[in-house]
Amino acid sequence: MNNRFEKILWNVRYVTLLAVILSIISSIYLMILGSWEIIEAILFYNPLIDSSISENNELLFKIISSIDLFLIAIVLLIFGFGIYELFVSEIDFTHSKFKESTLIIRDLDQLKNKIIKVIIIVLIVKFFEKILKYSESFSSTTDILYFGLSILSICVGYYLLNRK
Repeated sequence: MNNRFEKILWNVRYVTLLAVILSIISSIYLMILGSWEIIEAILFYNPLIDSSISENNELLFKIISSIDLFLIAIVLLIFGFGIYELFVSEIDFTHSKFKESTLIIRDLDQLKNKIIKVIIIVLIVKFFEKILKYSESFSSTTDILYFGLSILSICVGYYLLNRK
């Protein structure tokens, strides 16, 4: 009786396949959406194609927001592969072909650290996206000083996070 219950309990781990499959599908969808945004930006916000567009800010804003989608897709991909490796089975192909890869996850802390690093990069990209959007309203030297200090604080924070 005890052995049968433990076998059932052990097989419940396959419920994580739902999270794996949906994470990977979401990742693929966000990659396609990000690609579409870049194509749309090149076709409709490009000063080389449309002569009525006088500056590159809108083109740059669209491309940076698509990079944001790609980074979130990478988070979902890392999460999906990590959950699969931790709860279902190791992917033998990756271990024979790649000794070190972002998608090889050995424990939950390693998965968490990889996801946190990519999320921090997403937040940095999101910050620059907002700065780019509001940069036209910079009117004084104080605004530019705050902008410089905010970039410096992000760089220092990122350095401290990646220090070993």
